[in-house]
Amino acid sequence: MGRFNDKVVLVTGGNRNTGLYITEKFVREGATVFMCGSTPGSTAKGEAMLHDMGVTGFRAIPCDVSNIQQVTNLFDIIEREAGTLDILVNNAAHQGIGKPFVDMSPDYVKEVFSVNVIGGFQVTQMAVNRFFLKQQSRGCVVFLSSNTAQRAIRNRTAYCASKGAINSMVRALALDLGPLGIRVNACAPGYIYTERWDKLSEEVKTRRRMNCPLRHEAKGSDIANVVAFLAGSDSSNMSGEIITCDAGCSCQHMPEDVDM
Repeated sequence: MGRFNDKVVLVTGGNRNTGLYITEKFVREGATVFMCGSTPGSTAKGEAMLHDMGVTGFRAIPCDVSNIQQVTNLFDIIEREAGTLDILVNNAAHQGIGKPFVDMSPDYVKEVFSVNVIGGFQVTQMAVNRFFLKQQSRGCVVFLSSNTAQRAIRNRTAYCASKGAINSMVRALALDLGPLGIRVNACAPGYIYTERWDKLSEEVKTRRRMNCPLRHEAKGSDIANVVAFLAGSDSSNMSGEIITCDAGCSCQHMPEDVDM
């Protein structure tokens, strides 16, 4: 018996990097999983990668979460094919990379927030109104935040600000939805090994790992394990929480080689 047998799960941004492992986790633990990428091409690529990982039995649907019509279409498909939704994982993210603050336009900030904040808001609202409030088992929501919401990194102002907004939204939603029987929590990763790490030199990777008291970045499966915990019955008395999974980075004042 899997932890999530008979559960229906939606994973936004389930088509790449950490999202692949979150999708895999729920499929392997018995859930019926819908996942989306922001474009047909990226969704199909993620579907093929999951099949290469030996993961089958999920439904891949393109959906840009910042586009309310595409979100509506996604939920129409879920309603038609599954008739219910139990768990929402808001993983879709705009990384906000490569824009120093002095060169950052307001339109770029809006672009990042439209995915990370507005997208998460409108997917959650639709899940609550179309499914959770109509079901005896009300469901739960897990957001993917970041430790950069608390400890900023350079040249990522829009991204850091959007993740701080997610943390605040998680707490606010927990207050508003808790009395309705709906839990809302978040996982806040730090470094995660993704495809972007494959372009880094070994020297840079080693230096990054020096920032981690555990001396290694997270794997996608590490984050998926935290997400599954927050979505499952073992966390049934938790809401409004942000669980950090960052190899101990957030507990230190400075990395070891400069904290002398």
